[in-house]
Amino acid sequence: MERILVVGVTGAGKSTLARTLSSRLGIPYHEMDALYFDGPGWSVNPTLTDDVAALTAGPRWIFDSLGYPEVRDLLWERADTVIWLDYPRRVVMPRILRRSIRRTVTREALYGGNRETWSDWLSRQHPAWWAWSQHTARHQEVERRTRAPRFAPLATHRFGRPGAVADWLAAL
Repeated sequence: MERILVVGVTGAGKSTLARTLSSRLGIPYHEMDALYFDGPGWSVNPTLTDDVAALTAGPRWIFDSLGYPEVRDLLWERADTVIWLDYPRRVVMPRILRRSIRRTVTREALYGGNRETWSDWLSRQHPAWWAWSQHTARHQEVERRTRAPRFAPLATHRFGRPGAVADWLAAL
């Protein structure tokens, strides 16, 4: 467990778990959204693929993402472990709503200096809308990848509830 992908739907707790693993295992953690969004207006990093390629060339790393399409295969091909937070909507939706409300109210600066706003809530790209609409598709994508022969060498840890992750972490 040296090159780890923490995957799951928006709001599952990927970043939180990745930070915890990084601290416990002493493995560098890279936040995918921070690499992807590089400036105002949620602009996309034009060197994302090169940046991710350089980071994953190292022997030890943790990423908190299924991977944006530009780098998805690169991440999965270089990983040795996938930790899948396969939580139902009833778990992720309260989390994402609390997080987005907090970020909107506090005007918390996010990736590239961007912030969630009240008007963003009307967009289908807002995390709450995205989490709801993409839940099934994301689940299916991870399911396909974990079953694909090309990714068979990956050690996959699939958790269907937060308590199972807590137990697993306690045993590390």
